[in-house]
Amino acid sequence: MLILGIHSGTHDSTACLFEEYRLLAAVSQERLTRLKGDGGRMPLEAIDECLSIAGRSRQQVDAVALGRSLFPERYYMYPAFARLGTRPLRRLIGREKQRYMLGECRRYATTDSLSLFDTGRFLADYGFRPDAEVSFTNHHMAHALPCLFHTDWPEALLYTADGRGDNAQYSIRLFGDGRLETLYGGDEELLLSPRVDGLGEVYSIATEVLGFMRNRHEGKLNGLAAYGKPVFFDALAAHFRVDDAGQIHSDFATYEAMEECIVGMAQGVARENVAASVQHLLETFVLDAVGRILARHPRRYLGLSGGVFANVRLNQRLAEEMPVDEIFVFPAMSDQGQPYGAVLDYLLRRDGMARWLAHRQRLDTLYYGRDFGPGIDARLAGDPTFKRISKRSIETSAELLQQGNIVAIYTHGMEYGPRALGARSIMAAPLNAEINQILNDRLSRSEFMPFAPVVMAEDADTVFDLGPAKRYAARFMTTTCSVREGWRERIPAVVHVDGTARPQVIERRQNPLYYDILAAYKALTGVPVLVNTSFNVHEEPIINNPEECARALADGRIDFVATEQAVYARV
Repeated sequence: MLILGIHSGTHDSTACLFEEYRLLAAVSQERLTRLKGDGGRMPLEAIDECLSIAGRSRQQVDAVALGRSLFPERYYMYPAFARLGTRPLRRLIGREKQRYMLGECRRYATTDSLSLFDTGRFLADYGFRPDAEVSFTNHHMAHALPCLFHTDWPEALLYTADGRGDNAQYSIRLFGDGRLETLYGGDEELLLSPRVDGLGEVYSIATEVLGFMRNRHEGKLNGLAAYGKPVFFDALAAHFRVDDAGQIHSDFATYEAMEECIVGMAQGVARENVAASVQHLLETFVLDAVGRILARHPRRYLGLSGGVFANVRLNQRLAEEMPVDEIFVFPAMSDQGQPYGAVLDYLLRRDGMARWLAHRQRLDTLYYGRDFGPGIDARLAGDPTFKRISKRSIETSAELLQQGNIVAIYTHGMEYGPRALGARSIMAAPLNAEINQILNDRLSRSEFMPFAPVVMAEDADTVFDLGPAKRYAARFMTTTCSVREGWRERIPAVVHVDGTARPQVIERRQNPLYYDILAAYKALTGVPVLVNTSFNVHEEPIINNPEECARALADGRIDFVATEQAVYARV
């Protein structure tokens, strides 16, 4: 059975394709259109890319799994009296509105999204079979399920947090004895009065206050926070509390009032102190909430997802300070992960928990974009702008890195989620902190953002204080950890001001070229770490196809490109 997951939100629009429980492809719309955070419509390019990668067509799709995101107005089956006069006219003149399913559920007081949705018209308009099933999934359920599916845990707390998904900013779910129980954040929240309690929203407001973009640049605050002091934490924290059940509340009547308060507090405050204040708020209250939940409902494992958990410092503290054996943060923790969770929810409802659990598997790779194979070599070797300097990709790349060059790796399919994990990565030696400025200048990035290290699994504990609770998460760069004494001075390019780093721990089976370049670099230098940063310029998505790679090389963003077959440079 072929199941297509679709998320069509205002940002992070994404599609993924499963054959039963096996993921075939997953692609964010932005990687194809080259518009950062592209959304606000059906991600048709991403849908067709997923199908093309799998060698399938829309007519072969058996089920479509959706979230309560944006859809054209024509797919809502309103009561006869509702706006019939203007809807056809708006569509006729090309000004048809996109409406959130959540808003329409609230307008017509129903949690049954299918009762409002014209599935026949939707399937026909987009070329799917008329007998294909259509399902809708709760936003926070879609965040939570991948955390459970990609573990082998016998019990867990699944905790999600983001910005106002399905009228809730958090969800609390308990897994144990083969059952999944929702304590908060299910569909029962859809029709209730909205709660103004989102710490993710606080973070987004502060992001905008500092002149950055919401839903895009929150990571900049995480980087800035280490340089500042939480000067107005106490004043802001006075507006929040955590109840005995672990739910977070605030005394703000509206999000407008919250924004006005934060804007006022930030006036005249250094940007790093603003960042430190909201970071401390986030850490303090999420740790308090999760701690109270675990005190009431002891669980040895903690699954985290939702945009808030892109915050790697928060994830480190949860792993180290909560009484759990292991955490797992779903790598596509933002709304890019929504279609993935929607498919898992469809399968859960179709098959039941016992059968669903039997298909669980630990996540091993995220290379689910198109694998262009030798297409990259054909593009670079066939252009007189470039030259092939070596057919010994591994040894030559290691030597170039030892000499201080910047080498991009292009292999496998593009990564799913926000992190570059060795398929579309830029590598550099970590021995000199000056490489950070060089990379930032060439990639037009912010000077305060730390770069991440990649390390082989067998060397991880030598360099980093990972511990068992963070090891699985570190495979996907979703947590920070302390860098061990003696190594901070040796690899300053990947050590943040607070002595932490955000490592990617790799094994050879995941990406032999990536692993072998690192191993060869270690053999030359004795250092088992390289800089790994995403292969993209600031405000552009991570590159996808060979043409984008060639442009980066031609523009001097990197010095060399390593592929499975060769190493290339500009002429």
